[in-house]
Amino acid sequence: MRTLDIFTRDIIQNSLQAIADEMFSAMRNAAMSPVIYEVLDMGTGITDAQGEIASSGAGIPAFVGVLDKAVKKILLHHPSPHDIEDGDIFISNDPHDGAVTHLNDVVLAMPVFAQGTLVAWTANIAHWNDVGGCVPGSLSTEATDIFQEGLRLASVKLISKGQPIRSVLQILRTNTRMPDFMEGDLWAGVAAVRGGATRLRELTEKYGTHVFVQAMSDFMDLGEKVSLKALAELPAGQFHLEEQQDDGSLFKVRIDIRDTELVVDLRDNPDQCHGPTNLSRDGAVVAAQMAFKALTAPQGITNGGTFRPLRVLTRPGSLFDAQLPAAEGFYFENLIRVQDLILCCLAQQFPQRLPAGNFASVCATIIGGVHPDTGRLFTLVEPEIGGWGAEPGRDGNNAVYSGLHGETYNCPVEVCEARYGLYVEQLALNDEPGGHGQYRGGRGVCIDYRIRADASFMTCGYTRSVIPPWGLEQGAEGTPNYVEVIRSNGERQRYCMASGVSLNAGDVVRVRTGAGGGYGPASQRDPDAVRDDVKNGYVDATTARTVYGLTL
Repeated sequence: MRTLDIFTRDIIQNSLQAIADEMFSAMRNAAMSPVIYEVLDMGTGITDAQGEIASSGAGIPAFVGVLDKAVKKILLHHPSPHDIEDGDIFISNDPHDGAVTHLNDVVLAMPVFAQGTLVAWTANIAHWNDVGGCVPGSLSTEATDIFQEGLRLASVKLISKGQPIRSVLQILRTNTRMPDFMEGDLWAGVAAVRGGATRLRELTEKYGTHVFVQAMSDFMDLGEKVSLKALAELPAGQFHLEEQQDDGSLFKVRIDIRDTELVVDLRDNPDQCHGPTNLSRDGAVVAAQMAFKALTAPQGITNGGTFRPLRVLTRPGSLFDAQLPAAEGFYFENLIRVQDLILCCLAQQFPQRLPAGNFASVCATIIGGVHPDTGRLFTLVEPEIGGWGAEPGRDGNNAVYSGLHGETYNCPVEVCEARYGLYVEQLALNDEPGGHGQYRGGRGVCIDYRIRADASFMTCGYTRSVIPPWGLEQGAEGTPNYVEVIRSNGERQRYCMASGVSLNAGDVVRVRTGAGGGYGPASQRDPDAVRDDVKNGYVDATTARTVYGLTL
């Protein structure tokens, strides 16, 4: 098959990226839940007809990495040509059946036809506030199987030839505590995939179906070439790492870098657990893909071809390849643990390419109850921001999301207070000392949520609450992530993984996220930089003297 000229290929590829961005904007503007339109806890993307990611998409990197896997499972479940028709839209959320993450993250996917031929898919994924299950918000740290976590949807047809299937909509509405929010977020997702499909059809009409399909194929080949070139520049070798986790268990990884392949071996890890922190194999693959990209060509293109040189080995029945009926509500903490484990192993070998450890937790904070002003149920779902690790030549970033979340945002205080039944009394950098070095780790945050109504609740899922982020090249460790509930009588309780914690009016939920690890010895930090740290409140005078040897 003839290769296209690079100009046509790049114009079509840039068009795909623009379409994914337009889908993202449409979904954001139409969604009902702040976790989608403010936090941007979502992702959009385009795949080819076989389900390979054709554009890097928009939104959370780990979410974009889900879409190809979900589309491939839809194709597997609907093998007949008559099963997938123009105007169809499918819905999926089951991590055991292609949707990768947990039941709250719902995928919508639409086939795109040109001249009667399936040429692509538009897809999106977003966090829904509640999909049933044993607790409000559908996330319980006590869940022991996925049936306790909510409604499972495995490649279900939602819309057939443009017409909604009413029975499916009825099932969705009946299995959520927040049906209005569910419907608002659902139709925002439908609008996004339909809008993207319209744009793709316009693109095929402009360039022709054959050229459109060839451009996607050529660009994936280019993605593979970029990865292979980066691998060839790395020294071949085998590396391994064992890291203790907050609960005392050991996670292990072995990495084999070859001229044309990078192998990540996660087989020697604990069995799947009876709780909700299990991870699907696809989730482990997503974690490895993000780490692979960080090592090889972080600024380069990303598509299905990018990851052809990556091979991930897992053991069925293990924590990183969990089998039915494993609960996976808090999968995200072990997905980020896998990514961080791989990065930590690689950073020891390539400290000039990778930074020290970051706070490396989604720090999911869920507060719910009855809004004291409206009487309606509310559920705040807030992943928290924290500190990133330092790297050669620069300090770590303060108060940003983890690499899993990418370019998302914390919910503005004004929106949070208006939509949820609480006050945000403090949002400041965390002043706990840590992450010192020639280049210091970025600071985490301290947030105080004051509860306004009795009979409220909190659920949280934090890791790196005992074992802090790692430093590099003699840099100091960062600080832990945790939640503290300060009762109205002054009593304090500390949490990292908990669900259904009772809250009453006047209680304060205080979130503390960690500082990233430092890079290089603290004794080599520029004294002027230490003075600026003191001035900005990153370190106090005592730390400046005892850690950095600077008397102010």
